[in-house]
Amino acid sequence: MRPGGPTKKAALRVAMALAALAVTVALAGCASGIEGPVESNVTKVELEPKASGELVISNWPLYIDKKTIPDFEKATGVSVAYHEDINSNEEFFNKVQPQLSNGESGGRSIMVLADYMVAKMIKLGYLQELNHEALPEVKANLAKNLRHVPFDPERRYSVPWQSGMTGIIVNKAKAPNVHSICDLFNPEYKGKVDFLNEVRETVPLVMKCEGVNLEEATEADWLKAIEKLKEAVSDGQISRFTGNDYAQDLTSGNAVAVMGWSGDAVQLQADNPELEWRMPTEGCMLWSEDMIIPVGAPNPTAAEAFMNYVYKPEVQAQIAAYVNYVTPVEGVQEVLAKTEPEVAENHLIFPPASFTKNCSPTPTLEGEEEKNVIKAFDEVLNG
Repeated sequence: MRPGGPTKKAALRVAMALAALAVTVALAGCASGIEGPVESNVTKVELEPKASGELVISNWPLYIDKKTIPDFEKATGVSVAYHEDINSNEEFFNKVQPQLSNGESGGRSIMVLADYMVAKMIKLGYLQELNHEALPEVKANLAKNLRHVPFDPERRYSVPWQSGMTGIIVNKAKAPNVHSICDLFNPEYKGKVDFLNEVRETVPLVMKCEGVNLEEATEADWLKAIEKLKEAVSDGQISRFTGNDYAQDLTSGNAVAVMGWSGDAVQLQADNPELEWRMPTEGCMLWSEDMIIPVGAPNPTAAEAFMNYVYKPEVQAQIAAYVNYVTPVEGVQEVLAKTEPEVAENHLIFPPASFTKNCSPTPTLEGEEEKNVIKAFDEVLNG
């Protein structure tokens, strides 16, 4: 969901402090809003004796460092085709759903998507069950508070990739007074703000701006927030709804403030010190994203080999230092502390409980309520 990217030497880079992040990561791990386990009759991965052949991965842009893929290829002999073709969860799902419904993966053996989307795909029978015999590093190093999440209690289908926060990215020189989601509706910034095209992040943040308790949010609350967005589009307040491509608008100056993901800020600051991520006064949204193996995956053995490889702390450390998000792998802090102890000072990397006290996991959306909310939000996006 949320790419960071390479930073200049002076820029802060990621490390991991799972002990300090226990509350945040635990919440992020539950961020699908799915209550209780979900079951589906799907195929379990059948392992070949050794990983080989080609591995096709779909991930978000700039969501991995430059060394991990070639190092994995060298270590295993697997050839990796790595595609940065995910811009938003809904957009990507709509693209691949016709293939998945026919038991085909479009050649992909790994996809990286948000918890709520993974939960949906489990229910639809679109994912293969993992074979944990090939995942000893995951078993040993997965953060304890992410091992048993509501939508996938035994991690039968998913392996966490990264976690993070959704809030506001601003140009301090051009939008110095934007601190609240409500500030994005200020006419002073008309035509210069972007909102995310993720219904489960954008609408809840607007509801928080309106003072709604997300744990008690009704369908009427969701629809009222969507109506507010509709009006902001009609009067030209909102420039557009984006996925990760909001970075282009910030860089070009087409936007002075956007709803944005925490890890992006470090890379953006490296190129423009005036850009920064801000915790909304109402609090942020917490999320996690997971590696999954879709039905019809042509090389699940190589997929599991990759999942296992990136859970080695020394490998995850180089990923974490690049993407600027919270890593789910224990032991990374110790690896990075030797060379980059200053990263522990960055609240975007190590948000203490006091920093995220007003943040929320993604609210539940299911059944008719989900259909009605998505229909109304899609009308705003496409209206």
